[in-house]
Amino acid sequence: MCAEKVHKLMIAILLGFNMMFVALGSLKLAFIVQFILIMAFIIWAFTGICTSLAILRKILPPCDKEKKEN
Repeated sequence: MCAEKVHKLMIAILLGFNMMFVALGSLKLAFIVQFILIMAFIIWAFTGICTSLAILRKILPPCDKEKKEN
């Protein structure tokens, strides 16, 4: 699996956990998780740098590398 796909899965899992926190009534924790995600997306939008994706690319191959091999 490539880094970008794992990154998208991680975001989906975090949003799922956030929904769980809201359902359980832990609104403070849900707010903190949502705030961190929003800040990460804003930084990614303005700078083009996503730290979690950069770390994942050191561990996993990028997706376009798989397309070139096929």
